[in-house]
Amino acid sequence: MKTRTVLKVRGTVQGVGFRPFVYRLATDLKLHGTVKNLGDSGVEIVLEGEKEKVKKFEGRLGEEIPPLADIKQLDKEERKFSGFEEFQIVGSSEASRGSGTIPPDTAICDDCLKDVKNEKSRYSGYWATSCVNCGPRFSVVKELPYDRRRTSMGKFDMCKDCSDEYENPGDRRYHAQTIACPNCGPELFSVPSRERPIQSASEILEQGGIIALKGAGGTHLACDARKDGSIQNLKEKLNRREKPLAVMVPGLDYVDKIARTNKREREALKSVRRPIVVLEERNGSPLSQEVSPELSNVGIMLPYTGLHHLIFENIDFPIVMTSANSPGKPMLVENERIKQMEDIADLLLLHERKVEARCDDSVVRFSDGERRFIRRSRGWTPEPLEVDLGNERILGLGGEFGNTVAVYKDGNCYLSQHIGDVDNMETLNFLKESIGHMKKITGTESFDLVACDMHPGFMTTELAEEFGTEVQKIQHHHAHLASVLGENEEEEIVGIVADGTGYGDNGNVWGGEVIYTNGDSFERFGSLSKMLMPGGEKAIQFPSRMIAGILYDDDMRRILDKHGSFPRGPEERETVIRQTEERLNTPTTTSAGRFLDAVSSLLNICRSKSYQGEPALKLESAAVNGTPLDIELDFKREGGRRVLDVQKIFRRMVELKENGVKKQDIAATAQKALGKGLGKIAARKAEDKGLEKIGFTGGVAYNGSITRAVRNEVERKNLELISNRMVPCGDGGISFGQTVVAGRS
Repeated sequence: MKTRTVLKVRGTVQGVGFRPFVYRLATDLKLHGTVKNLGDSGVEIVLEGEKEKVKKFEGRLGEEIPPLADIKQLDKEERKFSGFEEFQIVGSSEASRGSGTIPPDTAICDDCLKDVKNEKSRYSGYWATSCVNCGPRFSVVKELPYDRRRTSMGKFDMCKDCSDEYENPGDRRYHAQTIACPNCGPELFSVPSRERPIQSASEILEQGGIIALKGAGGTHLACDARKDGSIQNLKEKLNRREKPLAVMVPGLDYVDKIARTNKREREALKSVRRPIVVLEERNGSPLSQEVSPELSNVGIMLPYTGLHHLIFENIDFPIVMTSANSPGKPMLVENERIKQMEDIADLLLLHERKVEARCDDSVVRFSDGERRFIRRSRGWTPEPLEVDLGNERILGLGGEFGNTVAVYKDGNCYLSQHIGDVDNMETLNFLKESIGHMKKITGTESFDLVACDMHPGFMTTELAEEFGTEVQKIQHHHAHLASVLGENEEEEIVGIVADGTGYGDNGNVWGGEVIYTNGDSFERFGSLSKMLMPGGEKAIQFPSRMIAGILYDDDMRRILDKHGSFPRGPEERETVIRQTEERLNTPTTTSAGRFLDAVSSLLNICRSKSYQGEPALKLESAAVNGTPLDIELDFKREGGRRVLDVQKIFRRMVELKENGVKKQDIAATAQKALGKGLGKIAARKAEDKGLEKIGFTGGVAYNGSITRAVRNEVERKNLELISNRMVPCGDGGISFGQTVVAGRS
């Protein structure tokens, strides 16, 4: 019996070779009909033929799906038989309902890389080779549906050879929207002009110089990662003297010279998503100490574009790869603006393909055995998280630092690429551009609700009012914990949120909180004990101020005299003491980050912050070689909450130092005490609530030692610790948490 069946497929099914796969499958089963892209990035399949063959088609559709495709939803409808004579791939539909996903940018596949390296291939040596299984997607698409004319490749007319492959359903470049070759694709060129730009760039790297490379989603600056002078020169020009830099290496064999890896870390390194993976650096690593000064780990990635591989054809050493931008500003993508970096780079490698959406590298770290996103961007954006938040369309604007935005629609939450610190107009404009781009590629015309942070001074909070719709202001740590709630599909949860700064609902600075939430509302029932921040923001910049802020009632002067460090010496120390004693410009905080900063300063590890989280990161690295001591923890009541007495912990750290205990052991002890204390508060509340799971999130959750201390305390009570797996624990996950709260309210 013959039938006509219409299948509507939602998910990652455009730009991944899905239609030619459907064509080959249908013709193999001798079915007739059509397949076409829909305007929302879904795909419609019309099948006519024997009922049994249609059933076989449906079974094989899920089993034999292309490597980059992902079916999230499949709707089936029976219609009147009309008698197609063959199976065809037809043009895209401009209008549709529903939702779908444009795939993220992925690394060049092995087949395309073979073409690049094969001297007999027409793609030999071509930097922009790709097919349906690899290459740029998110960074080149303008709008839906995903067709070549709606990407930045639309301006490049295909040559006959490319056109023949593009039109051949049996070819892996069939309807590969970024197909290009040296005869018709975007050209690579250098500034200053060189006849052999890749060779020239490689020579400059060998000589210790700096190059700029415009890639798929933006521009990197690169230099020899083994040479102190090259890296110092780059850092000086970028004003990033202490900040760690990522490194790209030729292959996995070279990774082994630099770092220790486990199976999951190696799998992440070589995956098609190609993130930067933060790894434990080996003693005797060939890298310059300038790459990640005073840190025990280093961020490493493998080549992911044809251009990267072509450079490594000429060199056999690791190179620094850092975003080309001024501190705090978005990565450069326009050729004219990149040319302004001629005073930094000795050579610029540029191309003619426009970057429609800049997209930084993703960064992951395996902490306490689990993958954590430090930055979720290239390779994942705009892949959605499935979460049921109702029928409203919601925009989450995130916070201020490490920002992303989130668009919720029809059961899917789409996170943007990494945007950065929204504390200047350039980044704010990038954020607005990102919202516009996300609206286009998700088919979202407007929002019913906009969620933002409670902080009245954030630029994102001000921006929320410009959308002309209902605005919901959400407490920072509530959003953090809601991200764990939504990602793990929990109805309610007790959780620890530990980070540097968050605007509390009482106007104070929070950051070491134990919270209960059901998504809609939250209860703050535990925290670290109150600390002061002498000088406000200056206490973040100069952590010795936090020594006074912690010991404001006990032996402050003696300890500051002996263990403090201030840029203006005794004069500034006296100012800090007076501020603390008289409570002048000393906002209160419960921040775990500020506590860790104070310990870092006490131990002479880091006494001035030059990048986000520096004192705590360097403290963590010092603690790697330390043995934690068991110390007594004290708890008290403060503002109706059960709090961990950090004053007593800190005084104990001072005693240990004055008794000659190694700073590595003291660092490890402080971390363990913090995690154990917060774990105790959370475990007791979870038991009171009858809950079996405890969440842990915030920037401090990246710290493996603190996470283990929390986990040990939680599991001692036969409870389970859960965290973020698909969004960052840090502020890059705030936008997702905001949508969860808004959707459940």
